[in-house]
Amino acid sequence: MLKKSARHFPGQIVMFCAWAVSATLSTASAADLHVLASTALKPLFERVRPAFESATGDRLVLSWGASYGNAPDTLPTRLSQGEKADVAVMIREALDEQIAGGYLRANTVRNIATSRLGLAVHSGARRPDISDVEGLRRTLLGARSVAFSSGVSGKYVVSTLLPRLGIAERITPRSLVIDAPGLAGQALLSAQADVALQQMSELLAVPGIQVVGPLPEAVQRVSVIAAAVTSHAQQAQGAEAFIGYLQSLHTAQALKDSGFDPVVSP
Repeated sequence: MLKKSARHFPGQIVMFCAWAVSATLSTASAADLHVLASTALKPLFERVRPAFESATGDRLVLSWGASYGNAPDTLPTRLSQGEKADVAVMIREALDEQIAGGYLRANTVRNIATSRLGLAVHSGARRPDISDVEGLRRTLLGARSVAFSSGVSGKYVVSTLLPRLGIAERITPRSLVIDAPGLAGQALLSAQADVALQQMSELLAVPGIQVVGPLPEAVQRVSVIAAAVTSHAQQAQGAEAFIGYLQSLHTAQALKDSGFDPVVSP
């Protein structure tokens, strides 16, 4: 399998080699790397953290927040206020806004993965068929309550998904909005909702629920997750090594297991 990868994905191999060189150099001056990241990435980073720290000697200091918003704990607010950070990992559109504001280095931006919206139900519930739009519509209409986040995914549900399905007026009264960065799947565990809608990675982060799968492509919202070194990074070399590691073959399976689709860089 590895031999095939070397033949068919030369860009990935070059990228991995670049990360390996950076990691070797970083080990010589191990340091704390301060990372500001979207909350949806928490399960992934917890998976990859031990191997990265072992390979480089650097220690990841992780902090979570929403990619959008003006609240004190959101990533844009914290970047604008100069919070100590070497790298930011967030939704690409939000990251581009931070580059325009001068908080991130444009020449270090790398796309890491794509993320899709998914649906989950109680662990013991009958598994609904959401393979097409009509099946999704039936599932939502049959739910006593539908939970979703107040963040980007929930805004899409309210502004686009429900109107497109033609059921906004019927679902809105039985909607349960979970304040970001809270997880909609928790509402299933507490029996406050029958259905939860959120990014696949965030649904998979809640043990004890049944993640049915991603929404049909016709009504799907795909987000690109990207990373960049901050403008005031104290550990810029280590930050670039971490970004390279997130793009490497080492991390591809962890991305998939965490509900993301890896982005193959040329």
